[in-house]
Amino acid sequence: MLVCRNRNFQGMHYWPSPITAEAFCYYKKRKESKTMVYEKVTPDLNFVEREKKTEKFWRDNNIFQKSIDNRKKGETYTFYDGPPTANGKPHIGHVLTRVIKDMIPRYRTMKGYMVPRKAGWDTHGLPVELEVEKMLGLDGKEQIEEYGLEPFIKHCKESVWKYKGMWEDFSNTVGFWADMDNPYVTYDNNFIESEWWALKEIWNKGLLYKGYKIVPYCPRCGTPLSSHEVAQGYKSVKERSAIVRFKVVGEDAYFLAWTTTPWTLPSNVALCVNPDETYCKVKAADGYTYYMAEALLDKVLGGLANEEEGVKAYEVLETYKGKDLEYKEYEPLYACAGEAAAKQNKKGHYVTCDSYVTMTDGTGIVHIAPAFGEDDSKVGKKYDLPFVQFVDGKGELTAETPYAGVFVKKADPMVLADLDKEGKLFDAPKFEHDYPFCWRCDTPLIYYARESWFIKMTEVRDDLVRNNNTVNWIPESIGTGRFGNWLENIQDWGISRNRYWGTPLNIWECEGCGRQESIGSRAELAERSGNPEDAKVELHRPYIDAVTFTCPDCGKTMHRVPEVIDCWFDSGAMPFAQHHYPFENKDLFEQQFPAQFISEAVDQTRGWFYSLMAESTLLFNKAPYQNVIVLGHVQDENGQKMSKSKGNAVDPFDALEKYGADAIRWYFYINSAPWLPNRFHGKAVQEGQRKFMGTLWNTYAFFVLYANIDNFDATKYTLDYDKLSVMDKWLLSKLNSAVAAVDDNLGNYRIPEAARALEEFVDDMSNWYVRRSRERFWAKGMEQDKINAYMTLYTALVTICKAAAPMIPFMTEDIYRNLVCSIDPSAPESIHLCDFPKVDEKMIDKDLEKAMDEVLKIVVMGRACRNSANIKNRQPIGQMYVKAPEVLSDFYVNIIADELNVKKVTFTDDVSNYTDYQFKPQLRTVGPKYGKYLKQIQAALAELDGNKAMAELKANGCLKLDSVSDEVVLLEEDLLITMTQAEGFVTEGDNYVTVVMDTKLTPELIEEGFVRELISKIQTMRKEAGFEVMDHIAVSYTADEKVTGIFEKYGDEIRSEVLADKITAGTLTGYEKEWSINGEKVTLAVEKQ
Repeated sequence: MLVCRNRNFQGMHYWPSPITAEAFCYYKKRKESKTMVYEKVTPDLNFVEREKKTEKFWRDNNIFQKSIDNRKKGETYTFYDGPPTANGKPHIGHVLTRVIKDMIPRYRTMKGYMVPRKAGWDTHGLPVELEVEKMLGLDGKEQIEEYGLEPFIKHCKESVWKYKGMWEDFSNTVGFWADMDNPYVTYDNNFIESEWWALKEIWNKGLLYKGYKIVPYCPRCGTPLSSHEVAQGYKSVKERSAIVRFKVVGEDAYFLAWTTTPWTLPSNVALCVNPDETYCKVKAADGYTYYMAEALLDKVLGGLANEEEGVKAYEVLETYKGKDLEYKEYEPLYACAGEAAAKQNKKGHYVTCDSYVTMTDGTGIVHIAPAFGEDDSKVGKKYDLPFVQFVDGKGELTAETPYAGVFVKKADPMVLADLDKEGKLFDAPKFEHDYPFCWRCDTPLIYYARESWFIKMTEVRDDLVRNNNTVNWIPESIGTGRFGNWLENIQDWGISRNRYWGTPLNIWECEGCGRQESIGSRAELAERSGNPEDAKVELHRPYIDAVTFTCPDCGKTMHRVPEVIDCWFDSGAMPFAQHHYPFENKDLFEQQFPAQFISEAVDQTRGWFYSLMAESTLLFNKAPYQNVIVLGHVQDENGQKMSKSKGNAVDPFDALEKYGADAIRWYFYINSAPWLPNRFHGKAVQEGQRKFMGTLWNTYAFFVLYANIDNFDATKYTLDYDKLSVMDKWLLSKLNSAVAAVDDNLGNYRIPEAARALEEFVDDMSNWYVRRSRERFWAKGMEQDKINAYMTLYTALVTICKAAAPMIPFMTEDIYRNLVCSIDPSAPESIHLCDFPKVDEKMIDKDLEKAMDEVLKIVVMGRACRNSANIKNRQPIGQMYVKAPEVLSDFYVNIIADELNVKKVTFTDDVSNYTDYQFKPQLRTVGPKYGKYLKQIQAALAELDGNKAMAELKANGCLKLDSVSDEVVLLEEDLLITMTQAEGFVTEGDNYVTVVMDTKLTPELIEEGFVRELISKIQTMRKEAGFEVMDHIAVSYTADEKVTGIFEKYGDEIRSEVLADKITAGTLTGYEKEWSINGEKVTLAVEKQ
């Protein structure tokens, strides 16, 4: 069969030319045969419906469970699935996490490991309470308690499953395999009991304590947040700070102090300076005398100057070290603070010293309110300052202040206005900073002194750091940077929450003597209470709160403390709590701990990644995971964060329905390194689908089409390597090299690299091997060369699908089941029950690959030459010259000539007659090196013999310009090199290969080009008219003298190529179309005979 040569490297078009007369009878006979070895494959790229059928096949045949059961004797490879909350909907970012978390376990399963994958649900926490509050029309803790804790908790338990079905559908659609029938659930009594065991272990080690600390506090939720929760909620905000005048006792002078939280000023009890910095007493142009830091005088007071009138901003009267100002007193800013200090019999309202005060902002003097900041609290304890807290649990200022009942942030402008009226406000400059908001309800947090329960993480800091150093972080920079730095500066974990729906803190406290006990199990609880029924109690409020027992010290009653614990402790407990360890499944836990692999988004460095590491270190003193792939966030196509309010959020269900799971999976694998932000948009997904999946599918469709025509059953033949052609051996070499690369990259968690290896091979297989071998599939009969072509392509398709199966599980399943299961009943029923392909090193021939790579490079350069000369591929060219490191054999030269439609290809060591090179200095590098010689270098380079200079550069790696100076040695990076060409020739090249194409066209070449164009247009019309491959046609045309002459001269050749019984001029019959061919107008018509 002859072929219309569509030489487009960007994707195959498998519309074949009609067959030759010699083969017509053979193909007609085969077509009339009703037997089909493989199911017919449609060429459309709409994979969504196919994926739904594949999902059903997996479900109906229990393929996931079989993939686990088949590997029960294999080594365990544990994957932990970070539990999502089922009362929130999946978003597009969950597609990314799901496809990464699914792909690695699929790969490891195919490598022979037993990979348990237990799904889980995060069911506790404030988001659930907020959802229920909204549903019930409640607002805040008071209304919850009025409504009743027991019915509220029941609603919480129901609410957590609101979107469970949606999550399961989503996971199935995306191809995420996990055991969702037997998930771990964090509100389950067994899960909570395991957490109680863990908390008691921590208690017994003296690491769980109750403390009075400054904590990040959400006044809306009425509960403190842990440091890793705070890290999730920062926003950039613009606010007003305050520079305030504090009157010095006994002087007509003022301390100028700065604060970013004006609402804390009513609680002021001290000022603080840096003991080692220089401070000045100055007379300012506004008439006041101030104390402030010397380093900030100009920044703060500079605006008071009047240059026109010669007025200076300030005059320095005295200079001090900060330490000299210690204990210097000032008048209380607000009377209420002075009264509170007096009631506590503590001295306040004087200057303190601490090195945390910096000279970067403000005045170098900061105000101190010990109830509202960690640094303030430390200073307060150091100087035994009064403790004044004029803000209640709702975040509102108290009755002692002039702002009773006003929320702190709303009080800021009121405080500033009052101070300004009283002449105490020097300035209120605007500033922008990152401020923490509650990640659950979006309320601004306040730093607030509260009694809370803490785990003493500072005590195990060295262990945390050491354990973290055993983890393979991908990328490494997260482990050593973001996460590592976090651990180096770890704070105690504020673990208690003053809420309702959560794991109850297992501490009982005596109402009489204050004795505290930690209860580690339901059995222990029943034993202490003396009531066996308490072993069955629901481990939630309010049920657990009813269980009391007698204090062994004083005989009074011990009650459970009211707090529940941070829900991050729940998720961090999943490695052991999912197995109800240590109460059962001890061996199973030890077999599956630590995990070999986990993956979540980058924001989990201070969330789940941390809670897992913290609890594992506290309980087992080892890292809970060995390999972590950290994922970036999914953005819109412009790199913006997705949000409903911006209108740029992508619904994952819409995306999956439009593009299919495999296409989206593939996009996330190949688009960028997993830890970088992913810009998700349809065009990019479709481009990846077309480039890789479409190419693979078309190659598969090509194979099935012709294998069915030939009734080719791969089980009836063998692949005899010694009988294969060079092209076959090349493809098998590339196949095994690709499988080795995919295996190595996935084994080392290099995902884009594995995807690129697959994509490159599929491109080679389709756009080179099949393109070069198509006529072998169209040969008459079943000669050995045709068998070799079929077996080579079959082997490549099946093998590369197995290698790609973890990444695109749906499409590879389709291909495998049609190519393998349809002809081999003994084969595994699913590609996901197969082993990952083993590399056959004997088939890898690097010299062959290198030679073919050179061919491909030359062909690409030749195409670029054609494009430069604006000569179409169908126009034959007479001569081409190639200068390359290796002279290729005739086999490869013939491929080059055929691909580029060139009559003769000549390898030569010298192309100087056709090319020249021009050199200029690269100013960016040459300037700093040889600046004083720059003009001379430019002149010397302009005078060089280009070809000799290029030869010297290639041979020595540098150019010496002795005519300028023996100092001047230019490397390739120092040069801008332009290749030029002789008239009538076009050139392309790099430092290793140069291609020169003779663009002079003889009349004979032009005529041949016309013939090829006419054949191509007729072939296109055959396809458009819907003719079959074997249909004979009649061609008619109307054209001017030139085209008519071509038809008359080359009519027999054209008829043979297009399977035309006749070609007639004049009257048009059949399907008509007008064309412009090389500037000549012609109308063609084709009609089936």
